[in-house]
Amino acid sequence: MMEALLQIDGVSREFPVGRHATGQPRHLVRAVDGVDLSLAPGETLGLVGESGCGKSTLARIMMALDHPTRGAVRFGGAPWSGLTARELKSRRGRIQMIFQDPVASLNPRMTARACIAEPLINFSGLNRHAIALRVAELAAQVGLSDHHLDRFAHELSGGQCQRVGIARAIAAEPDVLIADEPVSALDVSIQAQILNLLLDIKQRMGLAMVFVSHDLSVVRHVADRTAVMYLGRIVETGPSEQVFSDPQHPYTQMLLNSVPHPLPAARHRKPEVRGELPSPLSPPSGCHFRTRCPIAIETCAVEVPVCGPVGAVHRAACLRLGEETGRDRLNG
Repeated sequence: MMEALLQIDGVSREFPVGRHATGQPRHLVRAVDGVDLSLAPGETLGLVGESGCGKSTLARIMMALDHPTRGAVRFGGAPWSGLTARELKSRRGRIQMIFQDPVASLNPRMTARACIAEPLINFSGLNRHAIALRVAELAAQVGLSDHHLDRFAHELSGGQCQRVGIARAIAAEPDVLIADEPVSALDVSIQAQILNLLLDIKQRMGLAMVFVSHDLSVVRHVADRTAVMYLGRIVETGPSEQVFSDPQHPYTQMLLNSVPHPLPAARHRKPEVRGELPSPLSPPSGCHFRTRCPIAIETCAVEVPVCGPVGAVHRAACLRLGEETGRDRLNG
C-alpha cells in the first residue's frame, strides 16, 4: 500500500468562547473532533459538509496555519508539530493553498506580478531575471495576459484574482494543493473554467489535492475519494463513486437528496430530517446527527459511532450501519 503523503490522526481543535472573571473560557467550541484522514500522492480528496462543519479549520490545520488541540498531522512522514520557523518554512513550499475569497487572499498593496513572485523569492533561490521569466510562464499557464500582471487585486475580476492565486500556489511546485472552496465566490460562468484549470494543473504536475466544498456535484466531478463532515466529525469516507451512488450514512443521504434534480421522476424521496442544525457550543451527545436523524435509536444518544467498514475502502460512522430496515425507512 502506498504511504500517505498527508496523514491526520485523531485531530481535534477547540476554540474558547467568552471568559470568566478568572480568565477561564466559558465555553469551548470543538470545530474539529477526532478526525482521521489520509491523502496519497497524486490523489484528490474531496471534503464536503454544510457551512460551519469544520472543513476550513481542518484545511488550515493541514497547512499548519493552525495547530490541533489534540492529535497529530504528518506531512511526508514527518510531524508538523515541534518544527522551528526555519524547518517550517523549508516544508511550506511543498504544500500550498488556494483560498475561498480570491480578492481578499491577495495583498491589496501588491501587483499580481509581485504576488506570484513572492513564493519564488521565498522558496526557489532563483535570481531576479529567472523569477521574472518564471512569473510570466506561470501567468500564461493559468490564462493571464502580461497586462494583467501589473494590476492590483481591485483592478481584476474575481476569476482573474483566483487565477493569480492558483499561479501563486503552484509557483513553488508543491506536492499538495489545498483548495478551500476555490469556486464558491465566483460567477457560475467562471466556475467551470477554474475547475478545468485546476484539474489540468493537477494532472500536468502530478499533484495531490484536498478539495474543500459544499457543492456535491463539483466534488463528485473532481475527487477520487470523498470524506463527509458533520459538526467536526468525519461520518463517511470512500471512493467518490461509491459514496455518491451508495451513501451509507443518513447525513450523506440527506445531503444527496437535497440536491435539486432536473427530472422529478429521478429524484429520491427526501428523508424525514427533523429539527435544525445543533449549536456547536452544545452538540448532541453520542452521535451528533441523532437529533435530526429519522432512524436514530436510544443507543445513538450514548455511544459515539466510529467509522466502520462498508466495503474494502468505504467506511461510515453509524450505529445502525448494515440494518436494512433503517435504510429502507430513510430512502423509501
